[in-house]
Amino acid sequence: MDTDQALKRKFASLFPCLDERQRRLFAAAEARSLGYGGISRVSRASGLSRVTIQGALKELDSPPPHPERVRRPGGGRKKLRDSSPRLLNALEELIVPETRGDPMSPLRWTCKSTRQLSESLEKRGLAASYHVVGQMLHHLGYSLQATAKTLEGKQHPDRDAQFRYINTTGGRYIAEGQPVISVDTKKKELVGRYANGGQEWQPAGQPELVNVHDFRDPRVGKAIPYGVYDVGWDLGWVNVGCDHDTATFAVESIRQWWQSMGEELYPDASRLLICADGGGSNGYRLRLWKVELQRWADETGLEVTVCHLPPGTSKWNKIEHRLFSHITMNWRGRPLISHQVVVELIAATRTATGLEVEARLDLGSYPTRVKVSKEQMKQVRLKPHEFHGEWNYTIAPRSSKL
Repeated sequence: MDTDQALKRKFASLFPCLDERQRRLFAAAEARSLGYGGISRVSRASGLSRVTIQGALKELDSPPPHPERVRRPGGGRKKLRDSSPRLLNALEELIVPETRGDPMSPLRWTCKSTRQLSESLEKRGLAASYHVVGQMLHHLGYSLQATAKTLEGKQHPDRDAQFRYINTTGGRYIAEGQPVISVDTKKKELVGRYANGGQEWQPAGQPELVNVHDFRDPRVGKAIPYGVYDVGWDLGWVNVGCDHDTATFAVESIRQWWQSMGEELYPDASRLLICADGGGSNGYRLRLWKVELQRWADETGLEVTVCHLPPGTSKWNKIEHRLFSHITMNWRGRPLISHQVVVELIAATRTATGLEVEARLDLGSYPTRVKVSKEQMKQVRLKPHEFHGEWNYTIAPRSSKL
């Protein structure tokens, strides 16, 4: 009995230093040296099966065909995907029920986690742990995917032609020293101690505390940032409103940009090009937008040309990725506790390529549902361009000739 204990201690001390092949060959050599009953004694002491030791005795008597391998080719437990081909088919049916399986599968409407897939397979009589399910998904070419914002809806046949028209017109204005601006309303922001996406450096264990719920406080309202991006100078201007995002508010934002920034940068300007989305407060269908632009053109004496982006392409507006994206990065992780904080954070936005931003708070009131009569529209000196006049048009001041 003491001999068996000593044998057990020998295996326990040596086995951790050996690979699988070396362990079974060492056990076989010990069994041979012990003689009759050696296989049983070594099996009890080492934990290896008698079959393994008997196979290793044969390996001792003949040179291995693959000396570099620990196991023979094909040795070891077979993978479930190889031993149970039904498992792969059943898994794919669960992943893509619309094309491979039951279109009414409950998993079509739930998160397809590996644990849920494992449970669904078990209900079909196919056992596979969630770890194995993950391995099989990788084998089938699946990976964790997020949604991708790429679909723009039905494309207008002149989509690309309109982009070329905007680029050509903008290039001509810039070459002649005339201002070119891109305008849009940034996403409305809740004002107060609300969670804001992103992270910023803070002392460890001292995060900025915000409300658990994002219920809007009607006494405070939202911040409505309307941006003006100067394409030629790479400068930004944001008018932060507190009331409504209307066409009057949009043109007032352009007016404030001109008075505080544009007029100084372009003292000899006679024309202005505005690149705007096709919808929203500066949409090409809005009568009020054109009436307000006429009023501003009369004030400044500028000939105002507007080129709208084609429908469904608002994310291609230059202001989105040259101004708004940097503002969002600058205030990430910070609660926008007041309108003034919104203004300060916007005005502090800078980039290494030279972008600078100015901002102001607009406390004005901008009522909605303002009606524009046909008589008012007739007073607008609007001249549609030959190419898509609904998208491209020029408004001349009424004190000059168009």
